Amino acid sequence: MSSNRYPIIYVRGYAMTEAERDDTAADPFCGFNVGSTVYRATVKKEAPAQKFVFESPVVRLLADFQYQSVYQNGLDIIDPDWKPSPDENGNDVDGIPAASFIIYRYYDAGSELLGDGQARDVKIYAQGLSQLILRVRDLVALREGPGYSKDDFRCYLVAHSMGGLVVRAFLQNSALGDAAARACVDKVFTYATPHNGIDMGGINVPAWLSVAEMNTFNREKMSDFMATAPVNGRMDYLPASAFPAERFFCMVGTNRGDYETAKGLSRMFAGHGSDGLVRIENASLWSLDDAGNTQPVATAFAYRSHSGFFGIVNSEEAYQNLTRFLFGDVRVDIWFDIDGVTLPPDLPAGANLDALYQVELLAAPRGKRWYLSRRVAEEDSPACRTHKELTDPATAARRAVYLSTVFLANRARVKQDRPTLAYAMTLGVRVPDYQVNNKFWLDGHYEGSSLFRDTLVIELAPPAADDPAQNWNVKYGWQTDTAGQASLPMNPTQLASGKLRFTVPLSSLGAAPAAPGITGKVRLEVSAWN
Repeated sequence: MSSNRYPIIYVRGYAMTEAERDDTAADPFCGFNVGSTVYRATVKKEAPAQKFVFESPVVRLLADFQYQSVYQNGLDIIDPDWKPSPDENGNDVDGIPAASFIIYRYYDAGSELLGDGQARDVKIYAQGLSQLILRVRDLVALREGPGYSKDDFRCYLVAHSMGGLVVRAFLQNSALGDAAARACVDKVFTYATPHNGIDMGGINVPAWLSVAEMNTFNREKMSDFMATAPVNGRMDYLPASAFPAERFFCMVGTNRGDYETAKGLSRMFAGHGSDGLVRIENASLWSLDDAGNTQPVATAFAYRSHSGFFGIVNSEEAYQNLTRFLFGDVRVDIWFDIDGVTLPPDLPAGANLDALYQVELLAAPRGKRWYLSRRVAEEDSPACRTHKELTDPATAARRAVYLSTVFLANRARVKQDRPTLAYAMTLGVRVPDYQVNNKFWLDGHYEGSSLFRDTLVIELAPPAADDPAQNWNVKYGWQTDTAGQASLPMNPTQLASGKLRFTVPLSSLGAAPAAPGITGKVRLEVSAWN
């Protein structure tokens, strides 16, 4: 296979009841074919929804990347009697093309329609995923012909909710499946997966709640089926030995208000800072190596609920992140390095002070109506730091704030006939609610104001594919300083990882240490992708 259009295996989320498992079994695409015509532009649920037609991930993969499904004559590829349809000339063919998407139908056996109506343990689902990957590998090898080596086969895993835990169990627990199957996985993308379990009312789902396999989301249970010990009581880390962190992506939803499951009880118990079921803080991952070093897994945020009409899977934002992650050309990790903060001059001297700084990010590619990542205080999704973390030398490492990762695609600039890849990112830091001696400080406080807020336009011209030694050409411009034009060149620093580091000083809005104020710089770590 000369391109990176590898098979995509979709792994759906949790179905609690027999009726839900029946609905899943009765759907050829297990929900990944569901589109949407609505989205929320604001956090106010009483405001009317906006119209935006998204045809579903399945339809868009067919149209945009010429993927195809593998159902033939009413059979799935796991059926021994399955045979591919003849090609366009009527000739019999073997196997399946690399650009195929496959639905892992693990709930069929647990439905009353096609099975015994009993849900299985995650370990069973993980073993089944291993078998499916090897089946897909063999079928692709048949289509590619005698000169193709199975060692060259790769696939992508795309999972929603509990499906991401099935994937992690398969990757992290060597007893669940075949090492050859794990070696086939090139990238993993998760939508709204509870990587650190599910909390209701601030309490983790208990281990004894085994009805309908609800304890799947208990951290002790997760530790068991992943064969991975918790770190500080948490399971949201990926051992570097299990899977490369740079090949994993977490899409996080932040809209709890539109999650209607259980007539709204779920979002009530999940609380603020969730997608209605999974808390934002539990929906992403960090990588941890044997030396104790950590790095963030690529993460983006969307104002979408866990599922439903306003769900994250049936959204343009998530689809664009998915396809850029799978097929894009440039990776940009976005950080905000905080140098210092200044306090209002009239704060009482010598007082016991506390404050929470909220860092917001809106990142959008040129010419689009949607955000690749959206982190806003009103949606409970900003990156937060306390005043102590930003001023105490013992916590200096916390001044480096990871915000998101965006992937950009050359096909977008070809369509627009523009020579560069470009996006805009709005960076904001809210004025914190200062607390003096554990009481809210009213004097000088203006609700909703910012220590810093400006929009940075970035234009990147990667080296030509036929001349990788060519230098990157990267320019930037803050809206307040250059009217939104990227005209100032950036000189990179070469990192040991192979990435290029570009740093952008804050605009004139944040250049002076105003009181209150914040100083720092945007750090972009850029690399060719795929």
